[in-house]
Amino acid sequence: MQAAGLSRHFRDLNSAQGPRVSLNGRTVLNLSSNDYLGLANDPLLKESAAAAVAQWGVGAGASRLVCGNLAPYQHLEGTLARFKRKEAALVFSSGYAANVGAITALAGKEDVLILDKLDHASIIDGARQSGAAIRVYPHFNLRKLEEILQQSQSYRRRFIITETVFSMDGDLAPLPAIVALKEKYAAWLMLDEAHATGVFGNHRRGLAEQFGVEDKIEITVGTLSKALGCAGGFVVGSQPLIDFLRNRARSLIYSTALPPAICSAAATAVEFVMSAAGAQRRDQLWDHVRALGAQSPIHPIIVGAERAAVELSERLLGAGIFVPAIRYPTVPKGKARLRVTVSAAHTPTDVQQFLKVYATYAR
Repeated sequence: MQAAGLSRHFRDLNSAQGPRVSLNGRTVLNLSSNDYLGLANDPLLKESAAAAVAQWGVGAGASRLVCGNLAPYQHLEGTLARFKRKEAALVFSSGYAANVGAITALAGKEDVLILDKLDHASIIDGARQSGAAIRVYPHFNLRKLEEILQQSQSYRRRFIITETVFSMDGDLAPLPAIVALKEKYAAWLMLDEAHATGVFGNHRRGLAEQFGVEDKIEITVGTLSKALGCAGGFVVGSQPLIDFLRNRARSLIYSTALPPAICSAAATAVEFVMSAAGAQRRDQLWDHVRALGAQSPIHPIIVGAERAAVELSERLLGAGIFVPAIRYPTVPKGKARLRVTVSAAHTPTDVQQFLKVYATYAR
């Protein structure tokens, strides 16, 4: 891995997440985080978590099915269901666990899972573990997606699974066309709205809201760890779906529950996103997105060679800009990139500083 420029190491931070962080004794502009609304270190969430620690303690003790279902879990799931306008919600320990748990619970050897080639690793891993047949269509290639749907009608169920905002490219899935194909061939559609929740849609519910197709989605997965600034994942959908996952999702049943304080803070974050203040915060984020010329808060700068991407990242860090190099296997070989992410907590000056420094060091 070292010879190929693919070895990884942790960078030690000495500060909380924010638009600027302390890294190796220096304060640098942080363009590495998925904290899109700047909530990870927001006083509102910290106060909510601290109050919950005082009342409920730190650890959950075990899974909720074993040691009980504390009020913060119930409140968070009710808040998520109300926010997403679905019948019910179920919280998992991470977005990864939510995807793996839902896929392996719902699909088996008589089913087929149809994935976008650039789907997140958690979707791929869940698909592999499910035992279902797997078919992959090239990124956003709807002609190939329809061809697979036509050829897979002998399966018990067909699931189309896609991210809405893709985590490494920041591009947007063509949801209306995917929904049309899903309905034409009587398939199920599972959306991962991890990078869209809190960011897209008039009410910040995600890309499905923005495209007006929310009521046509069978399964929606999201995270609490990106725009919501906390940790954990969730699935929302019909009450029978959530009841089934509660009984069959192994990543829920056999995992200790999230700390109750995280659930309390996450519920506070969801309430904030639904408020007028949340709308204003989201608008601030989009001012920065437009300044970058991007279509989402994720702005990839394709470099190509792995070593070249690492070297460019290090040069920017030397100039006070912290933006990570993303390499294989996270992205295909030869498509290493800098993954620039902006937050509502940044200022217009921050964005202009990055653009000026990048223009100098990218030559």
